[in-house]
Amino acid sequence: MGMIYEDFYKEIKDAQGRIVDVELSYGEDFNFAYDVMDRFASEVPGELALLHKTADGRVTRFTFGDIKRLSDKAANALKGLGVGRGDSVMLLLKRRYEFWISILAIHKLGAVAIPTSHMVSAEDIRERMKLSGAKVVICVNADDICDKVEEAVNGLSATMVVVGDRYKDELGFGNLVEGAGSSFARVKTSVSDPMLYYFTSGTNGAPKAVIHDFSYPLAHIFTAKCWHGVKPGGLHLTVADSGWAKTAWGKLYGQWFMGAAIMVYDYEQFYAGDMLRLLEEEQVNTFCAPPTIYKYLVLEDLGRYDLSHLHFATTAGEAMPKEISAKFKALTGLTVREGFGQTETALQVCTQVDGEQIPGSIGKASPLYRVELVDENNKPVPAGEEGEIVIVPKDGKRPAGVFAGYLGDQEQYDEVWEGGIYHTKDMAVQDENGNFFFVGRNDDVIKSSGYRIGPSEVEDILMRHPAVFECAVTGYPSKNRGALVKASVVLRDGFVGDNKLAVELQDFVKKRTAIYKYPRMIKFEATLPHNANGKILRSAIRRADYAK
Repeated sequence: MGMIYEDFYKEIKDAQGRIVDVELSYGEDFNFAYDVMDRFASEVPGELALLHKTADGRVTRFTFGDIKRLSDKAANALKGLGVGRGDSVMLLLKRRYEFWISILAIHKLGAVAIPTSHMVSAEDIRERMKLSGAKVVICVNADDICDKVEEAVNGLSATMVVVGDRYKDELGFGNLVEGAGSSFARVKTSVSDPMLYYFTSGTNGAPKAVIHDFSYPLAHIFTAKCWHGVKPGGLHLTVADSGWAKTAWGKLYGQWFMGAAIMVYDYEQFYAGDMLRLLEEEQVNTFCAPPTIYKYLVLEDLGRYDLSHLHFATTAGEAMPKEISAKFKALTGLTVREGFGQTETALQVCTQVDGEQIPGSIGKASPLYRVELVDENNKPVPAGEEGEIVIVPKDGKRPAGVFAGYLGDQEQYDEVWEGGIYHTKDMAVQDENGNFFFVGRNDDVIKSSGYRIGPSEVEDILMRHPAVFECAVTGYPSKNRGALVKASVVLRDGFVGDNKLAVELQDFVKKRTAIYKYPRMIKFEATLPHNANGKILRSAIRRADYAK
């Protein structure tokens, strides 16, 4: 199999063999769908590109040749609906394989894809369509998604296309694609054209649309090769819904650049045993999932599963409890390597394939970026001191993988680039060896009686207590202290959430960290709010508390 990624990607190494820089080279008309996917279809048409498996065991395999043929037909179908260069198409497809066919077709048209979570409301869909001017919405007929889309498009000049079972008289994706022509001539596109809009929640106001251009996929070669450990001909599984940027990180660009196949597990309800059976049966080589998934996996009897084909495991999205990492390694022999980035960027910080995962660290800066920690005046902070994670352009230009703007909001974009550096609004500490330790979002950081308290540290301690299955630490409004440290705790089976246990948990934290960090409030919950990728939503807990 040809190493296509090498035509675009070059690593600069020091005398010790460590990657110190990455050079990306590409033409003004670079387009991932044509220059990577169609090239694989030409060179190795029969190689596996996508393996889709449903929870009830139905397996569909797509070769690179299949993907080209279907994406060409889908591009013709969308062109027939009036979609052209610069137009936008919204996708609400959960984990259906049509997502991959659709997004490549949209890329081929030079149009903009808007991957969207199925969890949004009809009002959210409508607001996003109005801001983006979406011409078409492709949605799966599952849950109440079609009802929401139908309500949202009412009165707008947008076409609804339905994947799966027929919905009223709306157009069916399968019929459209089947009836479309199979030859599609390359459309002229520019690498600086918008390619993706990802709507992401800010600290206030309506969700903002992050704009990524056609150069964005190139930044994920490093993600797949050096973090996930993906190899040509391998099979990679990232646990993520197609509506989230984690799909772009782990189920799309970098993995295909490397000539690997993407494993898609299409499930409604997560069961750890099912996931482990999948890893065993399909012989998955590389795996990435949020910490929440690992919390459930280590509760299973991992010795019952043959995971000998699994070479690397990674995690991102929130802090990984140290004891979960330690337990997973003890049970499987695999180190879970951490990473950090945002919807606005590619992978910024990680423990590379050949690097040492320091307990509690999110890793070292990606060689793609110059990542620093700064104070309120944009001055670098010394090792051991907390600062905001920022990206400093190496040559004064916006680095690859960093977003090109917020749709219709130049003011907010200028704000995050204040001082000529990109502000993540995430806080961390760096040790003298260059390892970053995540503290929390600027707005997750709890300010109590003059102290700044990172929720991850307190959560990490609570997770060591045998009664705690899951927890989230947030600030609770206080007239005297600014905020109190509050812990929302989900207990393991067999434990009772009473006052005695609350005091025990408080003492447990007091003994292991500075006294001012212990949770003065402990609330026992049946569940915690999560997004579709399993990340705990501290912001939802905070909002509910501040509303009171």
